[in-house]
Amino acid sequence: MLDFIEYFGFGAFLGLAAGTSPGPLLAVTISETLQHGKWDGIKVAVSPLITDLPIVLAVLFVLSHLTSSDLFIGIIAFSGASYLIYSGVESLKIKKGSIELSAEKSGALKKGIIVNFGNPHPYVFWLSIGGPLIFKSLSVHVWATILFIAGFYLLLVGSKIIVALIVEKSKYFINSKYYLSIVHALGIAQIIFGLTFIKVGMDSLRLI
Repeated sequence: MLDFIEYFGFGAFLGLAAGTSPGPLLAVTISETLQHGKWDGIKVAVSPLITDLPIVLAVLFVLSHLTSSDLFIGIIAFSGASYLIYSGVESLKIKKGSIELSAEKSGALKKGIIVNFGNPHPYVFWLSIGGPLIFKSLSVHVWATILFIAGFYLLLVGSKIIVALIVEKSKYFINSKYYLSIVHALGIAQIIFGLTFIKVGMDSLRLI
């Protein structure tokens, strides 16, 4: 039971970090909300539910043929650590008033799908972090995997929807000290998790 909660919690944290960190999809979510209202922002927010399935399946196919190699696992772990630490540091660099948003008018859902497919972050995340965690959770129980994925997308999509709803009410929220405090706290947590991935990589490569 504790393993199930752990995987749900880890998925939720990663989803929250990805959902609230400034990036192309969040920028389009906010821009569409400001220009056309909350429902267009919500359409963009849910686009990962459409775009991520082929990305995840492709990554799992690749990983399923390579996970027997300790060298590959070590490299993937270091890649995941680099991604988390880099993402965390970038979050800590964000200052008040530094987030700029722009978007051309078009179908909100279509725009979200195009942006997410062209965004490298989902590919890097699922290859270096999400994919390996799915395989690890499967060794525990299929429900651990389901809860990890559910936690991730619940917070990934949910946090963007919440941002869209808040932005519609207060257009200055995205550059407020409250939002920046959340982003900075999640940035620190990502760096800490990144350091744990380094240990996994060193264990796989028998460096410790």
